[in-house]
Amino acid sequence: MPAVPARLPAVEWAARVRAHAGRADALTAGHRARRATGTPHPVEDFLFEYYSARPAQLRRWHPGAGAVLLPGADGPAEHASWRWYATGDDGAVALDRPAFLADRGDTVAFVARLLAATAARPAFTGCFGLHEWAMVYRDDGHRHPLPLRLGQAGTDAVVEAHPIRCSHVDAFRFFTPAAAGRNRLQPTRDTQVDLEQPGCLHATMDVYKWAYKLGPAVPGELLLDCFVLAADVRELDMRASPYDLHAAGYRPVPIETPEGKAEYVAAQRAFAARGAGLRARLLDVCRGLLPAA
Repeated sequence: MPAVPARLPAVEWAARVRAHAGRADALTAGHRARRATGTPHPVEDFLFEYYSARPAQLRRWHPGAGAVLLPGADGPAEHASWRWYATGDDGAVALDRPAFLADRGDTVAFVARLLAATAARPAFTGCFGLHEWAMVYRDDGHRHPLPLRLGQAGTDAVVEAHPIRCSHVDAFRFFTPAAAGRNRLQPTRDTQVDLEQPGCLHATMDVYKWAYKLGPAVPGELLLDCFVLAADVRELDMRASPYDLHAAGYRPVPIETPEGKAEYVAAQRAFAARGAGLRARLLDVCRGLLPAA
């Protein structure tokens, strides 16, 4: 039985709009200030360069599929003029599910398949973040203009001393040619649903990507929860990388040592648990949108 739509009085949804904008502004303040001065950040800018959502998009609150915004003293909610929203005769505004699915149905179905498949697998925690090391293996042209903590020869030695088992296609595609053949898996876009697993840091960060890809169907609070997780995971990803980030204030997680491996795995498991909860919430959004099988 479909859930009864949540009917939100104007005083309630207006308060959520304000709270969301304030939270989004706080989360993006550093990036926006650096962008104004042209100052890059080796860790935080990734969330706006690799991922396509802009601060202004994050700031826009959506109630999510199934919520109805009741009109206030000034009339319908501003969402009435936004894409994929419909306004009833009584001035109530809600996501136009048929119109949204007509345009984005294939995306919703793909995201649902990927999230469900990922959630159904056990978390693999034996990769130790070596994907970042494989991206600079035997290559003087690095993706980030940062010094290598162990130098090129030391970095190459770490890669050669460990098995590489990266299951994430969008990490694997940045491997150097010399490193690609060392990966026990050869993920492609066609095998993404078959290989993605919840222990992977990039799969956990991508929960944020799927949240903004689902657009107005996702409540704004859930979108920002996913953004916060992605930001936290990104920090570990770079601290465990071969780059020296002392100048930016980051202590390394030296995965080339037993102690570093243990620290990485503990953090990886904690992130996988957080990701599982957000993934389940996004799956609920997808299942609420898609027609019953």
